[in-house]
Amino acid sequence: MLTILLIEDHQIIRENTAQLLELAGYTMQTAENGEVGVQLALRDRPDLVICDIMMPVLDGYGVLQIFNQHPQLTGIPFIFLTAKTDRADRRRGMALGADDYLSKPFEKADLLSAVSGRLSRFQHLKPEPNPNDERLHQFLDEAQQAGDLASLSLDRKPHLIRKKQDIYLEGDESTRLYYVQSGRVKTVKTTDAGKELIVGLYGPGEFFGYLPLLQHTPHCDSAIAVDEAELLYIPKDDFMALLLRNPDVGQQFVRLLAGQVSGQAEQLLALAYSSIRRRVADTLVQLHEQQAGTEAADAGIQLTRDDMAAMVGTAPESLSRTLNEFKQAGLIALSPNTIRVLEPEKLRRAHW
Repeated sequence: MLTILLIEDHQIIRENTAQLLELAGYTMQTAENGEVGVQLALRDRPDLVICDIMMPVLDGYGVLQIFNQHPQLTGIPFIFLTAKTDRADRRRGMALGADDYLSKPFEKADLLSAVSGRLSRFQHLKPEPNPNDERLHQFLDEAQQAGDLASLSLDRKPHLIRKKQDIYLEGDESTRLYYVQSGRVKTVKTTDAGKELIVGLYGPGEFFGYLPLLQHTPHCDSAIAVDEAELLYIPKDDFMALLLRNPDVGQQFVRLLAGQVSGQAEQLLALAYSSIRRRVADTLVQLHEQQAGTEAADAGIQLTRDDMAAMVGTAPESLSRTLNEFKQAGLIALSPNTIRVLEPEKLRRAHW
């Protein structure tokens, strides 16, 4: 039977929530403050933690930081339960590595759904690393060997990000390097009028968020999960120390940075001088080639029309007209939110 640790200072809420989860078949541990909760977790490791934020002795943020840093507690799914609804508080919790966030008062169904969903996701994570994961673990192992960087190897817990959830926003302080273990993440720039341009799309095996770390600046774009994603976090201080101590890792990120700058320059050139048909064709070929040799290749390009339009730099209506023209020419196949490239070479060589 799975064990849940509930840390909540309000006695009635604590007792009612524990009773509900016990009726759902879970074994419950309860604590009236964060310090007691940490002690219980160290004595008997739970399968999931539900934790209030505003508490005496040790608040929820402090509890989560201890869980992230203690080798015996890392990897436990963590849900914040709080009456605070300010977006900055929510973002702070997610930045620390919380897996979900429920606002009080909550519906019973929402609580049970959040608990079962998080437990199910963590239980069914693939136990065997895939080829992309080897790149990350090699990076972490090199970091550990480069010096006193043990925290890089301690926090290998995948952080589960919901579809369309913000990972960071433009102007936020850059605090970590991100690695995509599964799913996709887009980075976007937004105009004052609210129009969005996607400047990066990252999939499994790719790092992002390193440019502001190298520049020592806040984020100049926003990152949002395109699908439900699993991310691993590498602290800024550890990443910077590793770059200084390991020339090979430094060269790797210089190449990544050069590729990012080159790609953005080509994107600006296309926006300035290429026709919409040319831009759509190039984007389709680029996405098709990114998926080549992966499990997603057979599924086709799965993006909403709004996201595709934001990559191309045009209105969704103009994108739809162009896609229909390509479909009529036999170059692509269309279905809701899925595009299958049938003739990539013709798209690449065509002059529009």
